[in-house]
Amino acid sequence: MRPIDYTVAQDVKGALQKLSARPADSVPIGGGTNLVDLMKLYVQNPATLVDINGLPLAEIQEEGGGLRIGALVRNSDLANHPLVRERYPVLSEALLAGASPQLRNMATVGGNIMQRTRCAYFRDISQPCNKREPGSGCGAIGGYTRMHAVLGVSDKCIAVNPSDMNVALAALDATVHISGPKGERKVPFVEFHLVPGSHPEKETVLQPGELITHVTLPASRFAARSHYLKVRDRASYAFALTSAAVALELDGHTIKDARVALGGVATKPWRSHEAEKALIGQPADEVRFKAAAAAAMKGAKPQGENTFKVELARRTLVRALSMAAGLA
Repeated sequence: MRPIDYTVAQDVKGALQKLSARPADSVPIGGGTNLVDLMKLYVQNPATLVDINGLPLAEIQEEGGGLRIGALVRNSDLANHPLVRERYPVLSEALLAGASPQLRNMATVGGNIMQRTRCAYFRDISQPCNKREPGSGCGAIGGYTRMHAVLGVSDKCIAVNPSDMNVALAALDATVHISGPKGERKVPFVEFHLVPGSHPEKETVLQPGELITHVTLPASRFAARSHYLKVRDRASYAFALTSAAVALELDGHTIKDARVALGGVATKPWRSHEAEKALIGQPADEVRFKAAAAAAMKGAKPQGENTFKVELARRTLVRALSMAAGLA
């Protein structure tokens, strides 16, 4: 077993100093619901764990008509917060669809954003995986692909981003706020995660030594008409085969504005601007919803056992839009 250094950070500055001391080999730990699993499997082997649970990053506050959500806010607290349930119900629904109550009580917003894939080939160190060991190959390509991605894939990786929360944040125009050795920066949520391309090991824009401090949500016009729909093998404690986070602003029967994001089918939380374009200015009916679903999945590249996801994702999106519009 590899020795591990464990240190407790007292403030953000101290955490950054500890992370920057060995930036390539140090990781922050909050709830640990994903990281500890990967350490047990020897998939992730940090030399230093920086405990950040004492940092003042666990508050949910109103800000500029929207919300500021600390990186250490627990998933259960976020899902059940009155302002989230009132203004961003799609986020609450997504969080409550994920994991189990015990895990939601521990998991943090920052950790959920950084949640790594559940690809069986990634989690088995006896199998080749470009994400885990660049250049080793992808065991999933040509292997068992039922749970794998059909959007954002490359010839190096087809692993799915597993988070439910991330899908909702992509639909809500969230922004990720980051602190690091070079100061603070903010990244639109849809740009935070990376498609695999030639470098599946690069999953996000977060640099070594940096730390997510909080997430902001802008004021929303979609509170009355949004929905998260998740299709899975079991009614609970299962990852999505397909999912959709949708939000609509209606002017009578006409769609004035729309947000669409997909989960379970892509290598990152998948914001579908194509589907949104097909919806805006159109009547809120099943014909237009089907056209939007077709646009969302136009670039899909299924392999073997996951071919069914293309049609299932279309149906999931149509159903989610129908529910958001009050037609289902």
